[in-house]
Amino acid sequence: MARQAVVAPELADLLDGTLYVAVPPRGRPRPSVRQLIGLILPPIVAVTVGLTMWELWVTLRDIPEYLVPTPSAVAKTLASDPSRFVGAGRTTLIHALGGLAIGAGSAFVLATVMAHSRMLERALYPLAILVKVTPIVAVAPLIIIWFGFGIWSKFIVAALITFFPMLVNAVTGLRAVDPAAYAFMRSLHASRWQLFWRLRLPGSLPYVFAALRISVPLALIGAVVAEWVSADSGTGQLIVIAHGDFDTPALFGAIVVLALIGISLTAVVFALERRLLFWHESADGP
Repeated sequence: MARQAVVAPELADLLDGTLYVAVPPRGRPRPSVRQLIGLILPPIVAVTVGLTMWELWVTLRDIPEYLVPTPSAVAKTLASDPSRFVGAGRTTLIHALGGLAIGAGSAFVLATVMAHSRMLERALYPLAILVKVTPIVAVAPLIIIWFGFGIWSKFIVAALITFFPMLVNAVTGLRAVDPAAYAFMRSLHASRWQLFWRLRLPGSLPYVFAALRISVPLALIGAVVAEWVSADSGTGQLIVIAHGDFDTPALFGAIVVLALIGISLTAVVFALERRLLFWHESADGP
């Protein structure tokens, strides 16, 4: 029996189906219970040890609560009014996700244009660097003045801080094309759209997900900064009020909420990366 050639699925429809067989890559096997325990247990132990040492240090040194509260005091504050913290966290999450979608989406579109034109890259890259080096704390008040105290001003602040990481990574990924695969597709007279959709875009995904892992916490920072300036909703407002009242446990409670949101979003990005990039070594994880 004659052996058939095997090609990547994205090239299969460009070839003669009678001579080539597209074999989809096998998915990554599901982790076992032991692997899940090994993944989850270390951070739980580290957090537990850290909180215990924190509690003992504050208690034994008799540090005033308005300076550094104990973890038990923070937990008590969170439990006393959970709806307050959940509502503030939900508002910040909306602001962060909206800004991330706008910033990362516009950055990827611009990166696609820049990846196909060196001239446009030389023209636009200095402007992107200008956006990056401008302190977001200095720009946020202007954006609030220009766009008002509504939700769009928060989106824009969060988008500005997430724009540059996605732009740089996406340009690099869109240009990180295998020369042999590129030459092969060109020999098949593939169009620019086919080259982008079936070669450049899949090859850029590891870089895009790396940018997302950086941009997720940055989006939260941008949303909180915007909420600080406008002080009308979200965990940013909660932090401002707690600071003014010297309510340090509530301030730490807001930080805990932000940490939980950041960890959750990062876990979602990591799970999505493993789902879509099972064929790439970047999805192996720790």
